[in-house]
Amino acid sequence: MRLVVFFFLATIVATCNADCHIFQEGQIYLLRPRAGAAGHRLEGLDCLSWRLAVETNNLQSWRTVPMSCENYVGHYMLGKQYRHDCELVADAAIKYAKSLKLAGDSKDIWIFDIDETTLSNIPYYARSDVLFGALPYNSSRFNEWVAEAKAPAVPGALRLYGTLLSLGFKVVFLTGSREHVREARIANLKAVGYHTWEKLILKGDADKGLTALAYKSKRRTELVNAGYRILGNSGDQWSDILGDNNGNRTFKVPDPMYYIG
Repeated sequence: MRLVVFFFLATIVATCNADCHIFQEGQIYLLRPRAGAAGHRLEGLDCLSWRLAVETNNLQSWRTVPMSCENYVGHYMLGKQYRHDCELVADAAIKYAKSLKLAGDSKDIWIFDIDETTLSNIPYYARSDVLFGALPYNSSRFNEWVAEAKAPAVPGALRLYGTLLSLGFKVVFLTGSREHVREARIANLKAVGYHTWEKLILKGDADKGLTALAYKSKRRTELVNAGYRILGNSGDQWSDILGDNNGNRTFKVPDPMYYIG
C-alpha cells in the first residue's frame, strides 16, 4: 500500500502540466491533484471528518495519520485547499492586529511557532519514508532535514509577519526545536524572508521532560514576567496556543500530519 501511494504521488508530480507547480525556489506553489482532491471524496468522507476532528482538537494524542487517509492528507497538503486555509488564518490575524493600538514601548509581541506555522516541512513529509505522517516519526531523519535549512515558508505566514512588523509588533519565535539546531533555524528563517525578530526561543536542557504544552506555557510566562504583552499567538498545534499566558488572541493554522501534546 505504501509503495502504491508513493507511486501515485510521484505520478501526480511527474505528469503535472502548466496548471500546477511543485516546491521550488524556497516557496510552496499550488499543485492541482487529479480528481478526488482535498475536500472531495478520495478515501471516503471519513477522512474529511477525521481531519475536522483533528483541527478542532476532538481527536488527541494520535500517533500517525490513519493509513486509509494518507492519500487524502497528501492531496490536502499539496493542494489548493491547504493554501487557502492558511491564507484565511493570515487574513483573520491581520484584521485583528490592525484593530489594536500598540503602546509603542516595544513590549507588544506576537508569538510564532516555527514548524508548520512559519516554516513548512511538506517537502520532508512528502517523502516515501514519511508519507504525510502515516509512518511513525523518526527524530534522526527529521533533524537531518532541519539541518539542511531548506524548509519553505507556510502560505500566508510571511504576509502576516511583514504586516506585524509594519504595525510595530515585536516578533518572538517559540519552537520545540532544540538548541543544537539554532544556527540551522536562523539560516532557514532568514533565507525565506523572516529577517528580524525580538527573540528566538528553543528548547534547552532546563526544559527536558516537559510536555510541549508545559514548555510553551513556561516560556510564555517568562516573557510576561519580563514585561512583554502577548497580543497574538500563532501555531499549528493546540499545545502552541493553549496553557498559561497564551496571549490575547490565538490563531491556529491547519496541520493534519502530526500531533504534539
